[in-house]
Order: sequence, then C-alpha cells, then structure tokens
Amino acid sequence: MKPLLGKVVVENQSGGGGSLGGASVARATPDGYTILLGGSNTHIAEAILKKRPLYNPLKDLEPISNLAISAFALVVNPAVPVQSLKELIDYAKANPRKLSSYGAAGVGSLNHLTGELFKSLTKTRDIVHVPYRGSGPAITDAVRGQILLITPAVTARVLELHRTGKLRILAVTSPARLVAAPDVPTAVEAGVPGMISFQLIGLFAPNGTPKAIIDQIGQASRTVLADPTFQKILLNSGFAPDIDSSAEKLARFIDEDIARWGPLVKEIGLKID
Repeated sequence: MKPLLGKVVVENQSGGGGSLGGASVARATPDGYTILLGGSNTHIAEAILKKRPLYNPLKDLEPISNLAISAFALVVNPAVPVQSLKELIDYAKANPRKLSSYGAAGVGSLNHLTGELFKSLTKTRDIVHVPYRGSGPAITDAVRGQILLITPAVTARVLELHRTGKLRILAVTSPARLVAAPDVPTAVEAGVPGMISFQLIGLFAPNGTPKAIIDQIGQASRTVLADPTFQKILLNSGFAPDIDSSAEKLARFIDEDIARWGPLVKEIGLKID
C-alpha cells in the first residue's frame, strides 16, 4: 500500500494475543496515521473473554476493510502414528497419556479456541492446552517432538513443514479446502461436523477517525487486493484474499465472529483475567 498511501511503518506489538497492539491503536489519535492490522484475535478476547478488557473493540476501533481470511490446522508430529483426523481422535481416546496435550498460541487466542472446539466436538476433553508465547515456539516444539499436537494458523511455514514431512497437517478448519493445500481435507470432510474455525485479518482505526480517511485507506486496500500477483502470494501462503470487503462488511463479520465463539467460551468457562 506504500505507493498508494505513502510511507508505511510496521510496528509489531506482541502480547495478549494481539490485545496490546489493539489497545495501543484504540488510544491513538484518530487522524489516520495509526491503524491496526488485527481482526478476530484482537476483538474476541476483549469482547467475550475478559472481565476487565483493555478496550472495547466494538466501540473504540473503527473497521476499515478486511484483507484476508486465515484458517487453522490440526497438526501432529510425524511420530504420532496417525494419517487422518479420525485416526487422531481414536488414538487420543485410546492413548490419553501419550497424547495428553496440545500447543497453541496463548490462552484465549483463536488457536486455543480452535483446540477447545476440537475437544468439545470429539469428546476428547482430557487433552490439556499448553499455552505458548505465539505460534512460532509451538511449531518449533512440535517439529522437535516436545509436543505432539498443535493448532496453528495455516501459514507458508506450516505448509512447508508439512510438505517436507517435518510436521503432518491432518485437516484444516476452513469451510473449503485451501488453494495452497488441495490435498488436505477440511475437518468437516474428515468427519468432525461443525469443526470450522478461521480468523479475519483486517484494518481498523481509532474511533473518531474521519470517514474520508477510512474510505481512503479502505480503497487503497481493495486496490492492492485486486492485484492478481498479490492475490497469488496470499493464496500460496494459505490465506484467502477478501477482495470486495468494506467497513460495513468487516463490522458485520466481526459481530458474527463474536457470536460464533460465545457459546464455546461459556461452555468451557474460559476467562483470561
């Protein structure tokens, strides 16, 4: 977007599953110079997982446009003697001590909720969540065999580890198979109805940002996403580009996202503060 908007500086603010970065933008001056690359993770945690949220994502942040949709994957170390999701479920039930935990990027992240949804739908509740400070360390430990099951977002790195046999993706949690991994079934195809989980990745501005600025940034994002070369980069990395998004559509998707995860959060009694 630099050719369209001018200088763009990326400032990575990790922590809290994206909440610290979200809070920083929510408190920023609403002049269009500070925007958030966030989405499902930055909104769900604050909206339904905390008694004392750092910010109100539905009031303190203005949706601009969604950029892409990212699915998650159920991934095992090749030492686990399973080739399918059904075999994993059977193995977990028959060998609770051998497959006693799964790794995910932080308590309350969508990676974590994806693992809990899998447990709820497959009646494998004895598998314990092991929180990591991001997906990177979880993936590294899975390659080393220090943890046998992880629920990362699908990325180019995860796909490459699958292709080289260092990890094994059993299923993806998207509604349809991914362009980047057409040989990998969805979790629903693999026999777990309702096992759908994905995250929105979009742009947000501080509340009060003028509509003209929101529209300008939104149009710039749509222009970039219309580029077939950029679309190919996203698709090959496991992302689905959202080429016709808008502020209104992103707001609606976020509302639906929060409503989708509310029942599971209530079922497992999850609170992170």
